[in-house]
Amino acid sequence: MGAQKKGYTIRRNLKEPIVSLGLYVHICKVSTLYQAYRNAKANDGSPGLDGITFDWIEEYGVTEYLEEIGKELKEKTYKPEPNRRVEITKGNGRKRQLGIPNIKDRIVQGALKQILEPIFEADFCGCSYGYRPNKEAQEAVSNVGREISGGKHLVLEVDLTGYFDNLRHHILFERIAKRVNDDEVMHLIKLKRKVSAS
Repeated sequence: MGAQKKGYTIRRNLKEPIVSLGLYVHICKVSTLYQAYRNAKANDGSPGLDGITFDWIEEYGVTEYLEEIGKELKEKTYKPEPNRRVEITKGNGRKRQLGIPNIKDRIVQGALKQILEPIFEADFCGCSYGYRPNKEAQEAVSNVGREISGGKHLVLEVDLTGYFDNLRHHILFERIAKRVNDDEVMHLIKLKRKVSAS
């Protein structure tokens, strides 16, 4: 069986039974939303379409703002807003569309990540470094150096171009649902995905 964390079970492999009911209530907690707010603020991104900034939220009252988000989540009235679209130039000169969500939606997304990440993180190999908590690119480079010193001579770097543009989301949702047996969480993920795709 998996390890216990925040009142739910983290499975160590996909063959263990699903016991992740009740995750949604943790996403709605002000303490979870507050940590998500702090993480979003640390990234100091631009405002979304609604124009709300971190300064505005601080003046309004962070606790009040987060309590309102928590209430919307609990009452199932939360609806993510469309992303603000910005075109950026990549290193190779090509243009790329970037979606900037409202801060409110970043907070909800961060809360989802806080609760779901430990469930899926438990299955990653120690040698996997991409977009992982407490993992850095320098660790990957050091690991490659150790492997070469140990006699291995093949290094493979993979970068999937347009990965999220071409992902079959119905398959992704099926895989997530195998680990997350919580209809409210799945509904929230699908809401976020629908807005991100538009």
